[in-house]
Amino acid sequence: MNIKHIFLSLSAIAVTLTVSAQNNIAEEVAWVIGDEPIYKSEIEKTYQDYLQERIPLSGDPYCIIPEQIAINRLFLHQAELDTVEVQESMVQQQADSRMNMLIADLGSREKVEQYFRQPFSEIREYFASNMRDQSKIGQVRHSLVKNVKITPSDVRRYYETLSKDSIPLVPLEVEVQIVTLNPLIPREEVDNVKARLREYTDRINRGESEFSTLAILYSEAPEAIRGGETGFMGRGTLAPEYAAVAFNLNDTKKVSKIVETEYGYHIIQLIEKRGDRINTRHILLRPKVADKDLIDAVNRLDSIRSDIEDKKFTFEEAARYISQDKDTRYSRGVMLNSEDRSRNYGTTRFEMSELPQEVARAVAGLQPGEISKAFIMKDPKRDRDIVAIVKLTNRIDAHTANLAEDFQLIKSMYQESVENKMVSDWLEKKISETSVRIEDGWRGCDFQHKGWIKAKSGENLAND
Repeated sequence: MNIKHIFLSLSAIAVTLTVSAQNNIAEEVAWVIGDEPIYKSEIEKTYQDYLQERIPLSGDPYCIIPEQIAINRLFLHQAELDTVEVQESMVQQQADSRMNMLIADLGSREKVEQYFRQPFSEIREYFASNMRDQSKIGQVRHSLVKNVKITPSDVRRYYETLSKDSIPLVPLEVEVQIVTLNPLIPREEVDNVKARLREYTDRINRGESEFSTLAILYSEAPEAIRGGETGFMGRGTLAPEYAAVAFNLNDTKKVSKIVETEYGYHIIQLIEKRGDRINTRHILLRPKVADKDLIDAVNRLDSIRSDIEDKKFTFEEAARYISQDKDTRYSRGVMLNSEDRSRNYGTTRFEMSELPQEVARAVAGLQPGEISKAFIMKDPKRDRDIVAIVKLTNRIDAHTANLAEDFQLIKSMYQESVENKMVSDWLEKKISETSVRIEDGWRGCDFQHKGWIKAKSGENLAND
């Protein structure tokens, strides 16, 4: 089975942190795994999280949830036996990322503390602890299945055993190449942006304005709503030019020089350094593209499209020598699927809904091998207008999955089934070796795994 690590919702976490501070309240014990109790309140809070996150439950939540918590406890116990180590720097980075998300959602560190009624440091450590556990569970599970070897003949045999109803329907998919141009920005517009940033710097240095206030009023960064605060980040998660300046700041009252990155122009203020991570504020301004410059870029790309169709050079050569898309120019313009929840993640295949809207519209009317007219689109990473042409290289119509076209999909299905069986067998054995007590009122369940309920002699009984 797949172990789903639950990220608690805001209200569920708030209740968890509040209850954990009330040690004088007697808790009702539902299960005991080894010598560790599972409390009714823990089950209730997790259930509320499922409801708020709209996670479907195929059965009684008061059976499914405590069993899942018990399974996680077994993995964590095995992690202790195996002396599993967690990369603490990664945990801290993930905890910082989660806290940054909370600040973005609620508006400030102070509002986060007010919401949870806990100090910021305690909330952060709560997340860090959860993430350590998740990392340990993942490592134990990986160790159980790391030696699985899948051969093409295994996949073929698996496919032949599938019933017609269990073979998935694959929606329409496409493979696309892209060439982009960034419209020219007049020197006067860049100078105007820099002049505004210098004005903000002077106002801050003279004590006339707070950096955070100016960020809220004028910054074009997503962090503007919280006074430009980025939250703690490592050097590798920041734009290189931004990181080089930010990590050299030492005075929290001073403002940096103007920094140019691919996102625009920034001024930066240090809030705090913590080891190899830094928390800063910044004001971002982006030079605006004039309509005339957009039209000029469209005309230029349409001209390039005509040259490609006249065979003066290829689309791949245009991608290599003309395109300004850093993600594709060195891969012949081929777009890769970066939707991490997609089954096509990391491949060249896209469902239409996974493409940027403008690209999907341009591709919809093309046949394989055809190139679109130039069109304006938003750069999804940098939130600015760019101009693009796309080539449809392949279209796979909706169909029932087959080995010829969907080998990787079927291989993934088979590998998942093999790994789930190995983990399930391991859990059955682990359960049989573990002292488990389920209190009255929590036993009448059709549990997914056998052996939770044991006779006094230690002999396993069938589930009630």
